[in-house]
Amino acid sequence: MGDAGLVKLMDRDSLFVRYQDLQQYVGWTGDDAARLRAVASSLDRFFPGLVDDFYAEIERHSGTRKVITGGEEQVVRLKRLLTDWLGELLKGEYDADFVARRWRVGYRHVEIGLEQVYTNMALSRLRCGLHNALKDLRQSDEWNPEELHAIHRALDKILDLDLAIIEDVYQTEYFNRQQQTEKLVTIGQVAGGIAHELWNPLNVIKTSVYYLLNAKNASEDKKRQHLSRIERQVGLADGVIAALSNFAKLPVPDLQRVVLEEWLREVLEMISLPTSIEVALEGLESQLVVWCDPNQMQIVIRNLIRNAQDALPEGGRITITARKDAGWILLSVSDNGTGIPDDILHRIMDPLFTTKARGIGLGLSIAKAIVEKNNGQLSVRSVPERGAEFTLRLSTSPSS
Repeated sequence: MGDAGLVKLMDRDSLFVRYQDLQQYVGWTGDDAARLRAVASSLDRFFPGLVDDFYAEIERHSGTRKVITGGEEQVVRLKRLLTDWLGELLKGEYDADFVARRWRVGYRHVEIGLEQVYTNMALSRLRCGLHNALKDLRQSDEWNPEELHAIHRALDKILDLDLAIIEDVYQTEYFNRQQQTEKLVTIGQVAGGIAHELWNPLNVIKTSVYYLLNAKNASEDKKRQHLSRIERQVGLADGVIAALSNFAKLPVPDLQRVVLEEWLREVLEMISLPTSIEVALEGLESQLVVWCDPNQMQIVIRNLIRNAQDALPEGGRITITARKDAGWILLSVSDNGTGIPDDILHRIMDPLFTTKARGIGLGLSIAKAIVEKNNGQLSVRSVPERGAEFTLRLSTSPSS
């Protein structure tokens, strides 16, 4: 990846600001920089031995040896680069350009596939070598012990800062790769989920089309029934696609006065449930009225009923109840299944969270978003082994 690609990972100014913060953290000062520059020329003569030792150790370990793919020519080039790296470590200006260059070196380690643990150990080996070189300078009258001790501390600080840059690169790249992986997983989930969501209406349409094409002496009334059935299922499929495509930005709801009982019965007629599941309506007085977008809200009801159905693989009871609550209507959809485990209850309406083998995990999050767009609220409670209950809080006036 070139410089432009690196800037995308973290821009140059942000890198430098972060580096300055780390300098403050380790107590790096201008005196530390001056000490390293002062000793740099005395340490130059140790660089060839340090570099040779560095690459000899690489050759002894399969985890590091595997990144050397260009033979002796590559090793010669890398030794030259490491020598320059050491020189800049001690003589650098430690400005934004310095940090950007160190970042590129760190990213190169990621790019060639060197495991982070070996990068850390390699830097540790260089650290030991540089400290040993400084110890040799003690024999010279040019450096007093107190000043050499301060140089040792400065060397540790600059090496720790370099290690921090390298680790930052690894973490950034790991995060980016994790995001890419999650995106691919999400694409797969969405693709599979769309297929699952559309399978039922398409299967109904297919059955009706087969009947219309092959039925002999079908009555006009029967034909109209199947055509109406197809029309309803096309509407359902269209609703699924619209909900998915508009999930991030749901359209503004068309709030209408909705007679709850009448509307609910129409929605339930379009939902096919196994005979082992009973649906009961309770408290639905004929005068209960809410203000909502009936087309959007029917998606919510279908999702909640499908969710309840999934909780009743052996059959059971789904209960839909309604009651007044100070200017609101509380509409609940409950089942007598096993309930939702406490450890996932708080995540059950998160986008892409699902406990099912099929589906995209958008059903409940779409339902929540739709209800909120319609000036309402969606909540859930669950009792282990007794079932779950989702409650919609719907407005009884258009201005709520």
